[in-house]
Amino acid sequence: MGFLNPYVRYSSIVRKQIIMVDQKAFKTLDDLADCKGKKVLLRGDLNVPVHDGKISDTTRLERLAPTIQELVKKGAKIIVCSHFARPKGKVVPEMSLRPVGEALASILKLPVAFADNCIGPDAEKAVGAMKDGDVLLLENTRFHAGEEKNDPTLSQDLASLADYYVDDAFSAAHRAHASTEGVTRYLPSFAGRLMENELNALSRALENPKRPVGAIVGGSKISTKLDLLSNMIAKVDVLVIGGAMANTFLAAQGVKVGKSLQEAEMHDTARDIMAKAEEKGCKILLPVDVVVAAELKNDPATRTVDVNAVPDDQMILDVGPKTVELLNKALAELKTLVWNGPLGAFEFTPFDKATNAVAQEAAKLTKAGKLESVAGGGDTVSALKHAGVIDDMSYVSTAGGAFLEWLEGKALPGIVALTTLARESFPL
Repeated sequence: MGFLNPYVRYSSIVRKQIIMVDQKAFKTLDDLADCKGKKVLLRGDLNVPVHDGKISDTTRLERLAPTIQELVKKGAKIIVCSHFARPKGKVVPEMSLRPVGEALASILKLPVAFADNCIGPDAEKAVGAMKDGDVLLLENTRFHAGEEKNDPTLSQDLASLADYYVDDAFSAAHRAHASTEGVTRYLPSFAGRLMENELNALSRALENPKRPVGAIVGGSKISTKLDLLSNMIAKVDVLVIGGAMANTFLAAQGVKVGKSLQEAEMHDTARDIMAKAEEKGCKILLPVDVVVAAELKNDPATRTVDVNAVPDDQMILDVGPKTVELLNKALAELKTLVWNGPLGAFEFTPFDKATNAVAQEAAKLTKAGKLESVAGGGDTVSALKHAGVIDDMSYVSTAGGAFLEWLEGKALPGIVALTTLARESFPL
């Protein structure tokens, strides 16, 4: 794959910016062909949502499974490590990974042993008892303060358990922690299949896309997505702005938005973004009609009005049918779509209508082979699930913060480590 995105590598000696162009930027499991009997430290993201003691969404476990299963077939000893919740460097029993290990075993249909610590005698004893093809889960790495501090001692202790390191946690790659960045300094390192798929999908969407390329960016505030918007207008041909963030853009142009959520202090910024987009040849699409209501709840009294006719006592909660028609027409002309954020308050009916309609059109074009569609972000994943199309898009990332930082054009420490330090320090 070809990387045009600059990664920044930090070391104790030099800070050097590198650009990966038209070359394989990282090693994968294809490069780890002969690992029978070898110990592989696999960094997954097992930070799954738990409510009332039960895992409510096993997507991250399911997406980690193919890498584990491949390593099992190769006869490796798979030592899985991950963070879970925010114990802040202390042992918090209710934040143990043990129940997650049981769920992982159910998905794998394989036994998963458990070690009561991720380092030290408990971990060493559990690793020592492993046979070829065994799977072991280590306790929460964040039970150690050194994890989030990227402490070299913790990195070395983790590395001492294994012969190789495989990172399959793109969703944690935006953090330079001991188990995501530090450990690569001490072991030959590889990308797992989920990491590989994620990077390939994002590269196809933003670094080397088929054009025209468009983006849908929603959300409540410009202030939280300023870097994303600035990067998008330099990358895409068409930028759709939705959610409450669109209200700020409308208000910045003198449109009266009633009681709608908007950021008055960001009007100058919105106008600046639009001016820069025009300079770069990026067309920005804003709502032309909207659905309004007096309050945000399920099934309130609503009206669909022209964007210039929003009542003073109403708030914009979704885009209207004319806007949906406009956006679907734009989709038909695109070859690539990146989506982050819903168009309206989709959690409440009927304000999910526009997001559902546009998502279903994007899925239809994707299934027909006319559109490469890549989406991500917590609300986006929920919205696409709600629309019933999450399996019909080209790729849907569950990475959250890492996905957003990639869209912002930022270097991700966990990826930098795989593409530079590991590559140079441990050539195969």
